[in-house]
Amino acid sequence: MIRRLKPPGIPAITAAMVILVISAAGLIMPGCQGRSGGPAPPNIVLIMADDMGYSDLGCYGGEIRTPNLDKLARDGLLYTQFYNGARCCPTRASLMTGLAPHQAGMGWMTIRDLGHEGYTGELNDHCRTIAEVLRTAGYSTYMSGKWHLTLDAHTREGGPKNSWPLQRGFDRFFGTLLGGGSYYDPESLVRDNDPVEPGENFFYTDAIGDNAVKFIKDHAQRAKRSPFFLYVAFTSPHWPLHARDSTIDKYMDVYNRGWDELRASRFEKMKSLGILHDDWELSERDTSAGNWVDLDDEQKVDMAKRMAVYAAQVDEMDQNVGKIIRVLDELGQIHNTLIVFLADNGGCAEYISSGRDKSTTALGSPASFESYRLPWANASNTPFRRFKHWTHEGGIASPLIVHWPECLEETGSYRTDPACIQDIIPTFIEVAGAVYPEEFGGSKIYPLEGLSLFPTFLGDSLDKRQIFWEHEANRAVRQGKWKLVSAGSTQYPFTGPWELYDMEMDRSETQNLIEQYPELAGEMAGAWEHWAETHLVYPLDGRDWNARLKEPVFDINKQ
Repeated sequence: MIRRLKPPGIPAITAAMVILVISAAGLIMPGCQGRSGGPAPPNIVLIMADDMGYSDLGCYGGEIRTPNLDKLARDGLLYTQFYNGARCCPTRASLMTGLAPHQAGMGWMTIRDLGHEGYTGELNDHCRTIAEVLRTAGYSTYMSGKWHLTLDAHTREGGPKNSWPLQRGFDRFFGTLLGGGSYYDPESLVRDNDPVEPGENFFYTDAIGDNAVKFIKDHAQRAKRSPFFLYVAFTSPHWPLHARDSTIDKYMDVYNRGWDELRASRFEKMKSLGILHDDWELSERDTSAGNWVDLDDEQKVDMAKRMAVYAAQVDEMDQNVGKIIRVLDELGQIHNTLIVFLADNGGCAEYISSGRDKSTTALGSPASFESYRLPWANASNTPFRRFKHWTHEGGIASPLIVHWPECLEETGSYRTDPACIQDIIPTFIEVAGAVYPEEFGGSKIYPLEGLSLFPTFLGDSLDKRQIFWEHEANRAVRQGKWKLVSAGSTQYPFTGPWELYDMEMDRSETQNLIEQYPELAGEMAGAWEHWAETHLVYPLDGRDWNARLKEPVFDINKQ
């Protein structure tokens, strides 16, 4: 479905989202077949944010200043029901391969191999990455940023590099192989296949943007007549809270009102923009979050500073998105490039506190290593429930911006059909005229799970289908307007009770309808079980994530 954006336009977009840019030089609407045999294929720029909530971006209702992402949205499309995989590694596996994360070997994390085919902790041989596929269509392939698809032990202990970026289809790589870490001195920093040191005045968000720009410029000098694929995977605004003082200063007085007022103001703005229906409800403040008014003055200063640093991280990501846009424009490639931006999961409620200095004044500096805490994550995910890890909307709802004005039926519009992370590769394959293989190197390749979003560029709807999730025994299935969802348990068999929601009437998941529609819920639960049996989800093994499944609790006395 299509909805026009409401005036006066789109506010700024925050940094935890990912942007996909596809462009084809000289492309006009009648020639946008998006298939082989059509015009020359476009460049593709895929940008992803890390641990960013659904409402953080300006164009999705947030107050953070993201003018570059906002402009992409004004000249492109915003998807209101796009879903990720609930966590860093599963999302990235599906993004790169177009498969369910378990099929690619990434049902859990890179921490260890759990001994099951769906939980090996790194990409397997039964999938192909988008870089590997686009290479066969004549694309040069580059990546700058966070990879997080290789076993940690192989990264830290000098193991095989078979699942490193260059071994999985990228011509050039700059970034980190592991997950979150310091922005000033990141672990596992690599250029191509070799470790590198950060150097003086290093700041990772800027380094990701600068190296992305370098790859584009180098390509223009070396192979400007061929298309390129660039994957830019920011770590912003993933913990730790690291940002430049000059950026933090812009937000120091913004969050003194607290998280309750922030959630309420974002909720009203999202409705005024048309992202949310007027009759949807704002979910209750998470039961684990405290009341802002109960904090003393010192605690309020500390918590407001945390959110200010988080906002600065999103702001700085947007600044680096601006660098990429400018170089494409300077090289005459902005109209020949498809740009897509998205986030890997919802806001993160994880409690992180280490570093040399735990004081409020140190927040943002190299001496500090902190997270922004559960109540702010609850606000990032406005109006939804729960967080990263879970398959309720707060964990899996992602902004998605598509910028390719020459090949869009109209710009400045919403697309409201449910879509998911597995849809990105089929989209790129269609616009590039590439072919996804059935086997490679003697290994059978699982068929793609997603749908191409290209029809929505032209104003058409997507085919009806079911979308499935599982991560750490958090389960969900989306079928039309209905969503069946379950939070994981700490006890064997690790799965909790199902809940049923009407997403047209109640996307905030406040009215559980499972008792009213038991037959529908049973049918959807059966469909989920079939998917799990055929997509390497079983056996569910909660030994390694059992402790994490306990509900997070915000305790101001621990701050």
